[in-house]
Amino acid sequence: MINELDVIDWSSMNHAYGPADEIPGWLRAMASTDRSVRDGALSDFYGAVHHQGDVYVCTTASLPFLFALADDPVTPDRASVVELLVSIGHHAVERCMYDYGGEMGYAGSAVVVRERADAFVSYAADDDPAVRRAAVEGLGLFIDDAGRAAGLLRDRMSAECGVRERLPIVEAMATLALRLPEATETATAWFDGLAGDETTEPVVRLAALVQRARCASDLIDEELVPAAIGLLRGIPVVAEEVPEGGGKGCGTVGTGSATGAGSGTDAEADAHSDADAESEAVSEAGAAPGVGSEPQESASTAPEVAPPTAPQPAPGVPPQVLAAFEDLDRSQLVHSPATPLLRALHEVLDSRVPERSALLAEQLDSPDPGVRHDAIRMAKEVMTSWRGDHTALLMRLADRLVTNDPYTAAEVAETLRTVARIAEPAREPLADFVEAQRTAHGPEVWAMPDPSVRRAHQQAVMALARLGDPRALPSLLVALDTGVDAWRAVQVAASLPAAAGQLVPRLCRELERFERSPEHADMGVSAALSALGRLGDASAVPVIAETVTAAMRSVQWPTAAAALNALAAFGPAGAPALGVIRSVTGTRDPAVRVAAAGALWAIEGRPEEVLPLLEDLLDSHCKHEAADVLGRIGPAASRVVPRLRRMLTAGYEWTRVHAATALWDIGGPDEAPQVLEILLDAWRTNEFTADNVIACLDRMGPAAAPAVPLVRSELARPRRGGRFHGVENDEELQRVSRAFLLRHG
Repeated sequence: MINELDVIDWSSMNHAYGPADEIPGWLRAMASTDRSVRDGALSDFYGAVHHQGDVYVCTTASLPFLFALADDPVTPDRASVVELLVSIGHHAVERCMYDYGGEMGYAGSAVVVRERADAFVSYAADDDPAVRRAAVEGLGLFIDDAGRAAGLLRDRMSAECGVRERLPIVEAMATLALRLPEATETATAWFDGLAGDETTEPVVRLAALVQRARCASDLIDEELVPAAIGLLRGIPVVAEEVPEGGGKGCGTVGTGSATGAGSGTDAEADAHSDADAESEAVSEAGAAPGVGSEPQESASTAPEVAPPTAPQPAPGVPPQVLAAFEDLDRSQLVHSPATPLLRALHEVLDSRVPERSALLAEQLDSPDPGVRHDAIRMAKEVMTSWRGDHTALLMRLADRLVTNDPYTAAEVAETLRTVARIAEPAREPLADFVEAQRTAHGPEVWAMPDPSVRRAHQQAVMALARLGDPRALPSLLVALDTGVDAWRAVQVAASLPAAAGQLVPRLCRELERFERSPEHADMGVSAALSALGRLGDASAVPVIAETVTAAMRSVQWPTAAAALNALAAFGPAGAPALGVIRSVTGTRDPAVRVAAAGALWAIEGRPEEVLPLLEDLLDSHCKHEAADVLGRIGPAASRVVPRLRRMLTAGYEWTRVHAATALWDIGGPDEAPQVLEILLDAWRTNEFTADNVIACLDRMGPAAAPAVPLVRSELARPRRGGRFHGVENDEELQRVSRAFLLRHG
């Protein structure tokens, strides 16, 4: 059928990046005997024709040819083709459950894979175990006869003896039950039998337990977590070598789905026999712990997880961007075959924080280093998503701050940095770890060549700094003096105001570097400006003023606005910069103009000069910032009240919130009824506005009494709220809300 490729007018169709006329070449290359050619074709096809899960008309047109490749026994790497077919079908069928299923090629592809469902039945019984693993999900996705599909999956479970093959079957049964409710009773009964079968491998029993919970979440009881813990304890520790820079590790270092039994990257299987593949690091479904492996080390001597090889920095890429991609890559790593199942169990448990904390305690105490390591990110997800007392969890994490396992210690320290607002219980373990690293590696450990040691130290120092602890200072000074990852030190410098005398001169040097080469401004400049503003040492004012001038000269508007906002933070102490500030009030960029107006008000407080600048900006895209400055001016800005009242009718709730808060600060109690109505409506409409709303309500005093029920409701929520649902914003939201309720009885 490949010979019929040229019959289709591919150029009349489009993929993610334009005309689809490359598709015939990619499909032909998938049949190449050269592995690198096949891999390149698959990568290109995924990237353009199945871009981020999208399904286009050209994707649907490709399906007959992909099926032909999968059907042909001489096609190399058939498993990867089947995996591609399943992925396309999965996204198409899932999208067609919604009203917009007809978009692009989704509906067409859904029809094709359902019509060819029997092909997946054949693939799932193929002689090649990699093909079987890739295909079995299709039995749960594409067969619309629930009884037949369930029977086929039961038959496949009876026929398979390898854990790598059995785990996808368990997940496929759950997929079937979630897609076709009439299969739920059959599936849950099957899960119960499998989970209770003591002759079945513990990891498969755990999968059954988890997938049953996914399919019948309303039946979750208090026995679920203890049962999962018991099965987790029964999974043998894997002590295998992790490839590609992993060193000696545990379990797998791979990527995977959150539901726990995906087929993984089965293209790897071509290069090895199936027995060899069992002992290699694979995807998250991985080899069963202990299956096909050498005799295992005892739990007490199991090696720690080792990191993958770090990528080399690309020239010209800001270090913050590179770090973000490295963090993203790390978030996809899986170090234990049990990890995806445990992630799925946490998703099912959802708001049951005590049960999740008990499960995490077991994970963090596991003899398997891979289970322990992957538990760190799950603990982070609990603490960043749910309110409550997380002290016990924080202390268990802190126990993993050990110098002989920097890879895991770095993950712990990064988590503590992220949740620093609630990380006070971990202060002393963090300080002890930082000091132990300095003792072991010297005072300049921040700049260590070893990336694992360096990352562990830097993350711990940053977490300690965010707690306001002066013991972080020596390493921050090393960073700023050597320039090694100085941008990380800049991020947390403002948390140590007592050390301003040592930090401010060094931060000023960062700005002077920008002034010499403003065309190479990066994200670190804004962070340095913010830090200087928060530290409040007036010796920085001349350097910040020079930064404004340099930024304006090189048309770096965001940097100029950031510098002006920093000058505003100094208040009257910023007076030496007034000449520079006034010189930019007429620039064409609204963000610079509003920042200049804000700085003029903060430094001199002359409404007659500032008001004309701000009134014009109420019609710009910086209207929110302009309204905020007008609110800070207060009653002296009364002439803009009519303009602000008109903004209360805007369709965007954020515009209404900024206008309402400014209106209260300017007009006071006379504006209370409409301000209160606008604020409460915005909070109900968009919970991300909560921080802004509660701050204004707190200023309104008795006039805000009608908001008491909504504030009480907010505090009763178990899930974090506020802007971006971040820990910092949510903890502040809770603090102000409690103070508000105290004042209102």
